[in-house]
Amino acid sequence: MFRIQTILFWAMTFPLASIAPASDWPNFRGSEYDGISDEKLPNKDWKTKPPKEIWRIELGDDGYAGPSVVGGKLFILDHKENRDMVRAVDLKTGKNAWNYGYEDTDKAQYGFAHATPTYDSGRIYTLSRLGLLNCLKADDGSLIWKRDIKAEFGGRWVSDNCGYAASPMIDGEKLIVLASGPGALIVALDKNTGQPIWKGGGSEQAGYATPVKATIGGKAQYVIFSGMSILGVDAQDGVPLWSLPWRTSYGVNASTPLVLGNTVFISAAYGVGCELIDASATPPKILWENKALKAHFNTPILFDGHIYGIGDPDHLRCIVQATGEVKWSQPGFQKGGVIGIDGMIIAINGSDGDVVLCKMSPEGYAESGRIKPLGGQSWTAPVISGGKLFVRNRSTLVCLDLNP
Repeated sequence: MFRIQTILFWAMTFPLASIAPASDWPNFRGSEYDGISDEKLPNKDWKTKPPKEIWRIELGDDGYAGPSVVGGKLFILDHKENRDMVRAVDLKTGKNAWNYGYEDTDKAQYGFAHATPTYDSGRIYTLSRLGLLNCLKADDGSLIWKRDIKAEFGGRWVSDNCGYAASPMIDGEKLIVLASGPGALIVALDKNTGQPIWKGGGSEQAGYATPVKATIGGKAQYVIFSGMSILGVDAQDGVPLWSLPWRTSYGVNASTPLVLGNTVFISAAYGVGCELIDASATPPKILWENKALKAHFNTPILFDGHIYGIGDPDHLRCIVQATGEVKWSQPGFQKGGVIGIDGMIIAINGSDGDVVLCKMSPEGYAESGRIKPLGGQSWTAPVISGGKLFVRNRSTLVCLDLNP
């Protein structure tokens, strides 16, 4: 019931951002921006029937950028020599369908590009760590338009080495990007032409988390992290609506906020912890705060009133959204990512690449099997589309069959 209510809430509040089928994964955190797949999981016993590998591809970025999956293709930002490469990979064969490249000669810092490609209406939108924004045709990779966000809006980074990390977001006819410039923390562009519609949000430097669209206190808005605060801005013009300080070492506000109704859940590493905010109050009110979840960059998932996420040092935890109470905690998941599907969690051990299936229930940690398709440091959240599971480490991406 909770899942149905959530889908209806988004459908009534915002126009659909993509014409992609529900089984596709068209953007960061999936079609509903919540990290939960609407697909069924026919095989919930990985101990006796582990998922089988379909194909794997090598990656050259030595990083953590995640994929999107739409219309029989996987899209991901890769790197070769001195160029970023937008790659489209055929889902049946694992072969490249097309590549689109552009120069990035700066030194690597946690790899190169960090953002997930965004699909909408036959187009792919990508943002590089240096602020190069591209709109490409999804069928052949030809360029429709491009902009230099950093140069045009005076973008400044929280850390000069890491660059832009938030993924582009579609809202109706608008493309929403964190520009991180003076008077342009966030900008709205025409998705068809790339022309600016508005800029706003103030002048703080952007954090690394992708914006969240929401309706809070009856007001349509985008909830975003700067490097120093959590804030909401009006979806119509970018005017700030509310804010609260949220300071993390090095300005690493990277785990995307979770919004339910008028509340916003935020979390950070470096010993900071988490809190739940009533963003409809004036000023915003902290409902609770603790150190139960210290999410570094991977975003937790929210299901049926409970938050499931991985936080420092290495625990997968279930906490009650309304109170912050820890229902259970399981070690062995250092900085990995989580997604939900059909009442189950698929979580990755970020240090060694174990991919774990367990129940998405507050009753206790119950593991249903684990596999190690790649091994090694695996900080990227997994992706599900069309009965397939996609997992990457710093050098390889693998496609696995979730059907028995």
